[in-house]
Amino acid sequence: MTASAVPASPAVPVQADKATLRRAIAASALGNATEWFDYGIYAYGVTYISAALFPGEVDDAILFALATFAISFLVRPLGGLFWGPLGDRLGRKSVLALTILLMSGATLAVGLIPAYAQIGWAAPALLIILRMVQGFSTGGEYGGAATFMAEYAPDARRGFYGSFLEFGTLAGFSFGAALMLGFSLLLGDAVMHAWGWRIPFLVAAPMGLIGMYLRSRMEDTPVFRDQAAEGRGSPSLSRLLRDHKRPMLVVGGLVVALNVVNYTLLSYMPTYLQRRIGLSPDEALVVPIIGMLFMMLFLPIAGHMSDRVGRRPMWRLSLIGLLVAVVPLYMLMARGLAGAIIGFVLLGLLYVPQLATISATFPALFPTAARFAGFAIAYNLSTSLFGGTAPAIGSALIGVTGNELMPAFYMMAACIIGLIALRFMPETAGRSLHDDPFEGERAA
Repeated sequence: MTASAVPASPAVPVQADKATLRRAIAASALGNATEWFDYGIYAYGVTYISAALFPGEVDDAILFALATFAISFLVRPLGGLFWGPLGDRLGRKSVLALTILLMSGATLAVGLIPAYAQIGWAAPALLIILRMVQGFSTGGEYGGAATFMAEYAPDARRGFYGSFLEFGTLAGFSFGAALMLGFSLLLGDAVMHAWGWRIPFLVAAPMGLIGMYLRSRMEDTPVFRDQAAEGRGSPSLSRLLRDHKRPMLVVGGLVVALNVVNYTLLSYMPTYLQRRIGLSPDEALVVPIIGMLFMMLFLPIAGHMSDRVGRRPMWRLSLIGLLVAVVPLYMLMARGLAGAIIGFVLLGLLYVPQLATISATFPALFPTAARFAGFAIAYNLSTSLFGGTAPAIGSALIGVTGNELMPAFYMMAACIIGLIALRFMPETAGRSLHDDPFEGERAA
């Protein structure tokens, strides 16, 4: 179905002016960039972090560090359950100002943890606690930022403007990766292991403060203000799960594909390229940085295309393309640095149609009163089970089978789940966020 085939809403929503829209994009994207900045420096500095904060042999310490990365995702559903309903009751911007502070503060604190050699098991214990704080805050951050962006964007261009949220994702991740790589080249391996790995974590503090300032100066979204003016409240958790079960299941299924690909490609790839393919630490950092720069160039294009042809065709193209190409491209990456760059870039470009349309696709599946909570709970529950665990599962599958292609097979299985979920997703391109695309099915 094309965007033009979607029925228009009889309601005439209030649209933000261009200056306000630009501020809303910046406020949303900076929070997402702060979240992914943390993922970038953690994923790209995992060899240094594991050596500093964990005991044991190198491989065991890295596996522990990857498992700790996954632990934060187990807390994300609790964050979604807490922040989501709060955002539907009190407004989007109040919650987002708090989540970015928690997130950036915890990232800063990771860089201040004493080494295992100094405080023993308290070092990994502190890291686990801080990763849980990050997971709890992120449980509200991403769903809230995507909702905030979607509700400010004009209906006809929601895909284009929403793509800048994911531009912030890759910008934050790339910035974190580039900082870790830059300090590695500047300071050398010995200094990085001693203390240099901590420096990028300290940058999170000013990023969080800037993000909070931008968000605190914004009005809440026009769609939310319209609902508040009409006196409509948010549903209880039990009613949310009863009345909005189908869109939550659709989101959860699509997120399996989205985030298994995402965290395997972005978070696990440096470790995979270094430990399994044999690239040097610096080469393993350069490959994804180059790939992410290409992805950033194509994100707005894919977002714009989704406004013209619809979200469903973009998702279908990405899922089928990855299903067919992921194994050959993993085999190409195993052929050395040039093959790794080409393979990663092509995988990233196949993933872009999903990534570019998240904040245009998922919020539009829920009515305003349940949008933040429904999106946040479904997204974070699926992410905690399948997204954050993807690096550890990929590494463990290789260890059990001895097959270096197991992360690719895992991505293929996730894409099949995504294709099944896509069959049940209505097209929402061009539709007003005042509409509920599942309302007719619930009435029936």
